Amino acid sequence: MTISVPATSANLGPGFDTLGVAIDLRNRVKITRANFFSISIKGEGENRLSLKKNNQFINIFYNFYTKLVGKKDDFRFEFDNSIPLSRGLGSSSAMIISAISSAYEMANVKLSKSSILDKALFYEPHPDNIAPAVYGGFTASLVVKNKRVITQKAQMPSNVKAVVVIPNKAMSTQKSRAKLPKNISMQKAIFNISHSSVMSAAFFNQDWEVLRYASWDKLHQNIRMNAMRELFNVQKVALENGSLMSTLSGSGSSFFNMVYEDDAKRLQEKLKSSFPMFRVEVFNFDNDGLKVEES
Repeated sequence: MTISVPATSANLGPGFDTLGVAIDLRNRVKITRANFFSISIKGEGENRLSLKKNNQFINIFYNFYTKLVGKKDDFRFEFDNSIPLSRGLGSSSAMIISAISSAYEMANVKLSKSSILDKALFYEPHPDNIAPAVYGGFTASLVVKNKRVITQKAQMPSNVKAVVVIPNKAMSTQKSRAKLPKNISMQKAIFNISHSSVMSAAFFNQDWEVLRYASWDKLHQNIRMNAMRELFNVQKVALENGSLMSTLSGSGSSFFNMVYEDDAKRLQEKLKSSFPMFRVEVFNFDNDGLKVEES
């Protein structure tokens, strides 16, 4: 059985802990019954011994699987990872979602996507990444009493692309969140509510030009970008060269840019030449989310 989950870009500027979009870059895990436990990792993280010794996917998988079947069976786990680690592209959310769904699949117990998302809240209390990882597309989500996620999804068309700048340095979500203010002014709250509201409407209506104005944030983005000052220039260059919106991806360090299809290659080349130390990739958007590719 093989399950795959897409990368995600969360927050999208003003939609702090709420808005996200799925990108067509997938982590896959193949699980087969075996006579003894084994694990292999290809791609991102393949040289990290810690991921084999204490793999969080394995811990979550068995937490659910043993409760479902009453015993701990042996499996071979083969990971094929494409999502960069600790770069704000949802690698941890992809891991959580795939671990939960894999456990139910291997236990031969059917579970809806909405239930998988709700169970993921225990490991990731903010739905901005886990919702698009499950559903794909653009998602706006809220959490009810810390137990249930309500999500609205918009399909992403093929005439817009994601141009993602992936720095060679990681940024810690925990450390960057600790730097954020505990209280904000009414003015900043209204600014972000208005911008995230219009941004959500723009995604549902595919009114992309509005994103140039709706994607600004006053709660978290600049504070986090101060840890890697080059990101301010990344944003400036992107917006001057065709980007419809340019936002920190999650807590960073990657930067998400959305462009019309015809502008994607040009923006990629401009960002590559301006920031040769960073990786710059063009991706399609993903509308499928979590997929069982084989069973």
